[in-house]
Amino acid sequence: MKKSLVALALFGAFAATAQAQSSVQIYGTIDAGLGKTTGSTTAVTKRDNNKLGFKGTEDLGNGLKAIFQLEIRYESDTGTLENNARPLFQGQSRVGLQGDFGTVRLGRGLTAFQETSTAFEPWSGMPTRAGFQTDITVAGYTSDPLSPAGNSQNRFSNAVFYNSPVFSGFQFNATVAAKEANSNAAVAATVRNAISNPNGNFAVAGNVAPASNPYSMSLTYNYGQFAAMGAYERNGLQAKLWSVAASFNVAPELKLMASYQHQDDGNFKIVNTDTKAWLLGMNYDVGPGKIRAGYGQKTPDGVVKTKQASLGYDYNLSKRTYVYADISNKKLADYSAVGGVYTGNYNVSRTDNYIGIGLHHNF
Repeated sequence: MKKSLVALALFGAFAATAQAQSSVQIYGTIDAGLGKTTGSTTAVTKRDNNKLGFKGTEDLGNGLKAIFQLEIRYESDTGTLENNARPLFQGQSRVGLQGDFGTVRLGRGLTAFQETSTAFEPWSGMPTRAGFQTDITVAGYTSDPLSPAGNSQNRFSNAVFYNSPVFSGFQFNATVAAKEANSNAAVAATVRNAISNPNGNFAVAGNVAPASNPYSMSLTYNYGQFAAMGAYERNGLQAKLWSVAASFNVAPELKLMASYQHQDDGNFKIVNTDTKAWLLGMNYDVGPGKIRAGYGQKTPDGVVKTKQASLGYDYNLSKRTYVYADISNKKLADYSAVGGVYTGNYNVSRTDNYIGIGLHHNF
């Protein structure tokens, strides 16, 4: 009996030690709702990305840890992988080391700029039509224009990621991608005018490798109620983007935020090479709910301004589940392509209204 008790005690101690040294977590989100945009029928949609993730750490001793994270994206309405055209681990696929020097990871994930900027956007970077992250917050910029058609364009693959330790509220973040071809489709050279299509561009060969390493850098500062960010990024087509942003918690329940972005696309586009954008936003906690609001503008060269005003509300049913409603009004250039034939006018604006409701659950 005593031997059994001793063995049980030793096993318990060993299990506790092993658990302290190594851990793996399974997590995810599922989000589904109904949404309608001007000119379209009501459809099952989503406010946030649906994901299934695995992340873990292993204590290597002397303050050093091995870390990994894998994240699958899927569509809640069909159960298929996101867009049916993206990698299995679309969200991220990274492994690295963490210590007194900071964190170094290798693989695929959001760039330093894309990851940092979500803290200064009212919908926290969620890709809902009511949000600003996929357009105004990035001034129409894409981090990975040389990826295959349909792929997510706010990440780097084949990349090294670095996050420094926090020094007096400051943290430096950097991402550098390899000069590897990534199966992009060929793009023919075009020279167009501001009426029919302003985005004339130079030719891009299929499966072309970047001329130089794409990279992204950001510097963040957090002190009490105030936070700020500065970022610079260059993608595989030599497009450059810089951004500054700040937020201030006026009260524990009220956060105000603002950002400004400028994209220089002169190394790829022949005309309309610059795009500027700015955004003002707010999050306001009211009882078990949260109000989200924002207004922003995007100004490409030679194109009518994009103007967007959005309002959203979350109501928490529990710590992990909430229902939401979003409404948005967006004025943008009146153009479209039907069967590959351009129709419309870039100098005239049209209005797109969006309304959506849904349910979000974290697990």
